[in-house]
Amino acid sequence: MPSITLDIAPLTKEQKAQLAREFTESASRITGIDQNAFYVFINEFPRDCIGVGGTLLSDRRSGSLIP
Repeated sequence: MPSITLDIAPLTKEQKAQLAREFTESASRITGIDQNAFYVFINEFPRDCIGVGGTLLSDRRSGSLIP
C-alpha cells in the first residue's frame, strides 16, 4: 500500500480531489505502480494551528505563506 500524505491548511473538496488525482497519476507514472494501489491522505490544519517564521498563518496577511 503506497501512500502519499499532505499536511496543509483547509482546502475545498474540489482542490482535495484534484490533489488526490494528480498525486496518484504522477506517483503511478514515476513508479510504475498501478494507480489503484495508492492511498492519498490529506491532513488539514486550521490556520491557527500552523506557524511559519514564528507567526501563525492566521495572523499573516490573507493567510498566505508570503510575508
